[in-house]
Amino acid sequence: MVSDSINRNTLIRGLGLIAAISIILGNVIGTGVFLKARVMTCNVGSPTWVIFAWVAAGVLSLAGALTYAELSAMKPEAGGEYVFLRDAYGRLWSFLYGWMLIFVGKTGAQASVAVAFAIFLNDFLGGTLKRTLLETNIFGYQYELTSLQVIAVMMIVIITTINCASVSVAGQLATYFTIIKIGLILLVGFGAFFLADGNFSHLSMVNSGGTCESVADSVKYGTAGYSFAAGFGAAMLGALWGYDGWNNLTLIAGEVKNPQRNIPIALIGGTILIVLLYVFVNFAYFYVLDPTQIASVSKDSSVAREVSIRFLGAGAIVLMTAGLMASSIGTLHTSILTGARVPYAMAQDGLMFQSLGRLSEGTRVPIGALIVQGLWACLLAISGSFDTLTDYVIFGSWIFYALVTASVFVFRKKFPDAERPYKAFGYPVVPILFLLVAGWLLVNTLITNPFQSFAGIFLIALGLPVYYFLTKGNRQPSSE
Repeated sequence: MVSDSINRNTLIRGLGLIAAISIILGNVIGTGVFLKARVMTCNVGSPTWVIFAWVAAGVLSLAGALTYAELSAMKPEAGGEYVFLRDAYGRLWSFLYGWMLIFVGKTGAQASVAVAFAIFLNDFLGGTLKRTLLETNIFGYQYELTSLQVIAVMMIVIITTINCASVSVAGQLATYFTIIKIGLILLVGFGAFFLADGNFSHLSMVNSGGTCESVADSVKYGTAGYSFAAGFGAAMLGALWGYDGWNNLTLIAGEVKNPQRNIPIALIGGTILIVLLYVFVNFAYFYVLDPTQIASVSKDSSVAREVSIRFLGAGAIVLMTAGLMASSIGTLHTSILTGARVPYAMAQDGLMFQSLGRLSEGTRVPIGALIVQGLWACLLAISGSFDTLTDYVIFGSWIFYALVTASVFVFRKKFPDAERPYKAFGYPVVPILFLLVAGWLLVNTLITNPFQSFAGIFLIALGLPVYYFLTKGNRQPSSE
């Protein structure tokens, strides 16, 4: 009986190496690689600096992946970063991390991606879908509910339902969508080089007079108040947003086959592949369009679409819109898949409602956590506040990234003899490099966006009373 009970409450390791890599690529490759070249060109002016920003952000992400690979191979458990924080610093810090993901981080991102899918679908159908269903004023706040938000809710429900199937099915679906994403990047890149008229001389030019819609003068190349440090910092943040998600494989480490081998390979190999794809397609952009043309692309369009028009004509609009729809679905799927494992791990530790820690007897996935996550993401999609909230927690997210990376030093000191199937390449230089750059980004964000930074800290701090409520009468030592 004991054995049966344990089996019913154990996650299945149903994700192989290909599925693990696909989850990384599926989480990371979204819309950033198709949209950010315009803003980054406005930030730094030249193609050389844009590509350097992509490489630098990729190297930083790789430094994080190398460190996370050691942590994940040592502790291949559901929840990933939550587990590392809990065992390194104690339950409070791990709870605040989990609170941030559940409250805004993951669910807000899911709402944002689902609404993006609805917008792309509306564009694909010629703008016939969008309808205003409700418009009202709530305590001075003008609220509008549109049909696109309803479509977003439907997508969250559908993808959440799919994730209630076995984890192997979810992994296969992630692989299919990842193939589509990679195919789209390669199509744009090779099409630009072989089918469009281009010139490598564009790479030596500088943006001069590009319109740069919605880019602040303080980070716009060529303006009076511009400083290169601020402009490059903004470009780096844009590139890092394009790489965001490489760490999410750690959240489902408890469901990866042969985790001591497959997680490090997937983290490192997947991150390197993404860097190569991003650099390749950005070279293609600048081969076809010069920096001023790229800086003048409308904020409602994308550089990838403008480049594709050069070799596909009007068909590029249909292709890119369909591709962005598929990319959005893939990102939503992997976000829902990985996000639900954090409240599951928290419930196992008594830091979340116990119902979220139960597994389905048939599929052995945390259906309760999936449903609660889906419901909250739907509410955020309907509220229309997800973009503001996710902007606020970016600062807090990097605090936790830094803490997780620093935990490798904690574990090396606290558990010097622990089994480490993989040791971080370049230790201690690589994790120190990540921490230094993360610190610079945090300071830069605090200086340039103080309100946003403190708002993010406030949203995370809202978890403190929840933590004390959930742990009342059930105190445990602060660290293990």
